[in-house]
Amino acid sequence: MNKLILAIFVCCSTTVLAQDSLNERFTFHAQATVIMQYKPMFTAKYTNVNANSLQPNEETQTSITSTLFAGARLWKNGSIYFNPEIAGGSGLSSALGVASSTNGETFRVGSAEPKLYVARMYFKQLFSLSKSSTYQSSDFNQLAGKMPEKYIAVTVGKICLGDFFDANSFSHDPRTQFISWGLMSNGAWDYAANTRGYTPSIVVEYFTKKNEIRWVTSMVPTTANGGKMNEKITQANANTLEFVHHYTFKNKDGAVRLLSFFTTTDMGNYAQAMMQTSTPDITANRMYGRTKYGFCINAEQWLTSSIGLFARAGWNDGKNETWHFTEIDKTLSLGLAGNGLKWKRVADTYGIATVLSGLSNQHKNYLKAGGKGFILGDGNLNYGLENVTEAYYSVALNKNNIFLTATYQFVINPGYNKDRGPAHVFSVKCHFEI
Repeated sequence: MNKLILAIFVCCSTTVLAQDSLNERFTFHAQATVIMQYKPMFTAKYTNVNANSLQPNEETQTSITSTLFAGARLWKNGSIYFNPEIAGGSGLSSALGVASSTNGETFRVGSAEPKLYVARMYFKQLFSLSKSSTYQSSDFNQLAGKMPEKYIAVTVGKICLGDFFDANSFSHDPRTQFISWGLMSNGAWDYAANTRGYTPSIVVEYFTKKNEIRWVTSMVPTTANGGKMNEKITQANANTLEFVHHYTFKNKDGAVRLLSFFTTTDMGNYAQAMMQTSTPDITANRMYGRTKYGFCINAEQWLTSSIGLFARAGWNDGKNETWHFTEIDKTLSLGLAGNGLKWKRVADTYGIATVLSGLSNQHKNYLKAGGKGFILGDGNLNYGLENVTEAYYSVALNKNNIFLTATYQFVINPGYNKDRGPAHVFSVKCHFEI
C-alpha cells in the first residue's frame, strides 16, 4: 500500500498541466487523497459478527483515491471531460454500522485492493443567453476562459451528482473539508449513484449571477447500492430538481438551495418485509413501481471574511428501501468553517459541525425486527437519533497543493442504536492536488 501511495503521488506530481489562458484548449489536473482512521474500543451490549454493525473492537483502516481530471474544448462553449480514478482501502468496519459514515472517501465494495475505473466521462454544451461574460480559471473539469454570465447548459454522460447539486462552500468535499457522509451531503437525499458514486445522467441547468435552476435524470443500479446500472430506464430512474439563490447580507455572500428528488425502481417495502414469518428481508419483496421522494434545504452564509455558517435539513418518505446513498430518512446539520486569515495562514482551513440523523417508523421497525439494509442492521435496535460531531484543522503545505488534516469525530448511537457506543474516531488525511 505504501509503495502504491508513493507511485500515485509521483505520477500526479509529474503531470504536465495546461496553464490558464484566455481560452484554454486542454486542461489536466490530478488529486490524491489518503485517509487513515483509528477507532479505540467502545462498549456495546451485543455484537453479531454477521450484522451490519460498527464493530466495538479497536480498529485502524486506510483509504486512498487518486483521480486524473482531463478535459478538452471541442468548439465554442462545448467540451468533454474524462476522469480515470484509482480507489482502494476500507472504511471502519467495512463502512458499515454508521448511517453518517465516518469516511467520505470509502465505498461499500467487496475488496479493499486498489482498482482502476472510469469515474466520469461526459460532454457539456453551454448556450449563451447574454452578451456579457466573465472569466473562469482552470480547475478540476473546468477550462479556463470566458463564460457567459447567463446561460443554459446541457451535460450528458457518466457523472457524480454531487458535482452539480447540493453544493456548499463550507461542507461538500470530503477531500478538503468534513469527511462524514452526513456533512459532505444531505443524508436524506438518496441521490442516484453506483457503489462508487457515479451514474449515467442528463443534466440541464439555467444559470444567472443570482439564481440557478438545474434538473437531472439518471440511471439507477439493478440492486440497492449496486455497481451494474438498470437498463429499464422507463421503470427505473431517478430525478432531482434544485433551485439556488445567491444573495448578500451585510455585504457578505450567502446562498440558499432547495432540492427535491424522486426515484422509482424495483424497491423492497419495509412494511411488507415485516409480514414475513422469519427475519424480515427487504430484498425478498422488491417490485417495480415503488418510489422514494424527498425534500432538502441547504444554506450558507459568510459571517466575516474568514468564517462562515452552514446548515442542511432533509426528509424522505422512508417507506421503501434506501437505494443509493445511505440509510438516513431525516437529517439536520449545523456547522462553522473558515480559514486562517487572522493568523496569516489563509490557505489553512478548519471547521466544527454536528449532524443528527433519523429513520422513518417503517424503517426503524424493520431494523428492530432484525432486518438489514445495505449499511445498517445490528440484529436488534434500541432506537435513538444518530449524532456525529466532527472537528478538523487542515494545514496547507508546499505552496498550497499539499494539505495535512487532523480530524476528530464523536459518534453517539451509531446505526441509531442506543445499545452501542459512543465511539471516538481519529483521522489523519493527506490530500495532494495540481
